[in-house]
Amino acid sequence: MKVVQIILAVVFLLGTVTVSAQDKKKNNKEELVVFSVSMDCHNCEQKVKKNIPYEKGVKDLTTDLDKKLVTIKYQTDKTDKAKLKKSIEKLGFTCEEVTGK
Repeated sequence: MKVVQIILAVVFLLGTVTVSAQDKKKNNKEELVVFSVSMDCHNCEQKVKKNIPYEKGVKDLTTDLDKKLVTIKYQTDKTDKAKLKKSIEKLGFTCEEVTGK
């Protein structure tokens, strides 16, 4: 009888772990945000490239110095646009989200 109880407990726990992993994958969405950043020179661009990719949830970052744009691909369950904007501003830049075209 105890063996049956142990087997049922193990099956229940495995089912719970599987559901939790699936829930995490559902919440693990990636989004893109584009910011207009007051980068004036190559050093400014390098400062962004060097620091922002290490922010929690950042998956990819590209910059366009000519257009003064920073594009960030990030995980929505780990960060958001406001936190990313704040991290760019902490580097000493002004930063505004670019919406639409």
